[in-house]
Amino acid sequence: MASSGFSQPKRSLGQNFLSDPNICRRIVAAAELGPADPVLEIGPGRGALTRVLAGHAGPVMALEKDSQLVRFIRQEFPRVGVVHADGLEFCWEGTGGLPGLTIVGNLPYNVASPMIWEMVHRCRSWKTMLFMVQKEVALRLTAQAGSRTYGALSAWVGNFVRAEYVFTVPPHVFTPRPKVDSAIVRFRPRPDPAEGEAAALSRLLKILFQQRRKQIGTILKAHWTEAIERWCKQAGVDRRVRPEDLGSDLLRSLAPLLGCEKKGERDPKSPRA
Repeated sequence: MASSGFSQPKRSLGQNFLSDPNICRRIVAAAELGPADPVLEIGPGRGALTRVLAGHAGPVMALEKDSQLVRFIRQEFPRVGVVHADGLEFCWEGTGGLPGLTIVGNLPYNVASPMIWEMVHRCRSWKTMLFMVQKEVALRLTAQAGSRTYGALSAWVGNFVRAEYVFTVPPHVFTPRPKVDSAIVRFRPRPDPAEGEAAALSRLLKILFQQRRKQIGTILKAHWTEAIERWCKQAGVDRRVRPEDLGSDLLRSLAPLLGCEKKGERDPKSPRA
């Protein structure tokens, strides 16, 4: 893989470039692409994964923020359509024009969680998402209620996708070498994503998981109503339970009861996960 002429990886962009072709082939295999499936790679970097994807028969696109790397990918892989944009500001709703889309990428550690938060509820008509993230983030993305790693990000993602931990990736396959393990996670869309409840759900998760060690009766004291009391009885939830013990579906059913549909909350943003 050609890499001469590059400036040093930019810490501000969280750049850790893949450098192991075997890992790249394993990632693409895990995407389980159909022959004509369109593919969007997020953060192609110096093209290690792009080199494998470029051999795919279907349309291949890439989204890159770094202008130097945009020029490199366009020159090195002329059949790959490159979009020069920031994933945190990208119009993910536009993916609806690419039915059956697979989205893959080695996501920068410093933006992986908020970017995934946006993609899972804004992308449309996609088939698979496959991301390399910090192992700690992968464990949160795939955590189940009651586990130590379960939090707002787990509950949010669980309302839009089915998440799977695929495999661990060691530090030595990157340049520069990170200090922690990475991991591959795979998402499949839920047949019933919480699109209509996104704003309400986002607000609830912010309220609950900012005080995750407290009981929900204490956290929601100012919001408590007869409707929430009925919800507790019907769902078999004790008001002494903590947020981390409530599964994503339970949280989804609770969210509308807080009167979460307020002005200015139509664009749900990621809370601290």
